Amino acid sequence: MLVLLPPSEGKAASGRGVPLKPESLSLPGLAAAREAALAELVDLCAGDEDKAREVLGLSEGLRGEVAKNAQLWTAGAWPAGEIYTGVLYDALDLASLDAAAKRRAAASLLVFSGLWGAVRVTDRIPSYRLSMGVKLPGLGALSGHWRAPMAQVLPEAAGDGLVLDLRSAAYAAAWKPKGEVAGRTATVRVLHAPTRKVVSHFNKATKGRIVRSLLTAGTVPEDPAGLVEALRDLGHEVEAAAPARAGSAWALDVLVDEVH
Repeated sequence: MLVLLPPSEGKAASGRGVPLKPESLSLPGLAAAREAALAELVDLCAGDEDKAREVLGLSEGLRGEVAKNAQLWTAGAWPAGEIYTGVLYDALDLASLDAAAKRRAAASLLVFSGLWGAVRVTDRIPSYRLSMGVKLPGLGALSGHWRAPMAQVLPEAAGDGLVLDLRSAAYAAAWKPKGEVAGRTATVRVLHAPTRKVVSHFNKATKGRIVRSLLTAGTVPEDPAGLVEALRDLGHEVEAAAPARAGSAWALDVLVDEVH
C-alpha cells in the first residue's frame, strides 16, 4: 500500500543538525528536478526579499520564511515526519506509533512537496516554505515542473498494491495515476454525515486518523474494495462504489458527525 499525503504549510523549525544530503532522499529519479527547484528557490530568497515574498505568496508577517529558504543548503535536516506539522499530522501523530507501525509508516507514506516532489517520512529535509501552487520565475508552475519526472518515478513506487490518495487538489496536479495504477487508487472525501456537505478543518484530521488506524492495526488492503472493508472494520463510516470505467480511481466518502 502506498499512501499519498499533502505536506503542511506550517513546518517545525529545523534548528541545528546535519545539513541536507540530496543524494540520500528516496525516489532518486526525482533528483534533477529537486536540484533545479532547490537552486532557484535559494537564489530567489537570497536576492530581493520583497520579490521573493511576492512570488511565494507570503504576507509581511511571514517575511522570515524568505530568510529561512535562503539558508536551505546549511540548515539542519530532520525526518520529514518531524518537519511537517498541522492538523493532518497532529492526528496522524507519527511519534506515538509503536515500532511496527512506524516501520509501516516509513514504507507506505509518501508526502508530496513543491520543493522535493515527494519524500518518505524518514527522509531528512530542512524546514522550508514553497507551495505547489507557486510559479517560480525560471521553472514556472511547480505542478508542471514535477509532472514529467513524477510520471516516470511514481508508477514504480506504487508497485502493484493499493494507492490511497489523500492529497489536496494542488498536489494531485503534480501526478495523476493512470491506467492500471488508477484502477487500484482510492481517493477520499470527508462529509458531514447529516448534511452530506464536504467538511474543511475536520477533513484533514479525519484523513490523519484514517491513516493512523490502518498503520496501528497493521491492515494492508490489496485494493480499493479491500480498503472500504478495512476502514469499516476499524469503525469508520464509508460509502463507496466501484468506478463506472476501467482505469478510473475509486471515490470513497468517509462520513463524520463533527465538522469543526
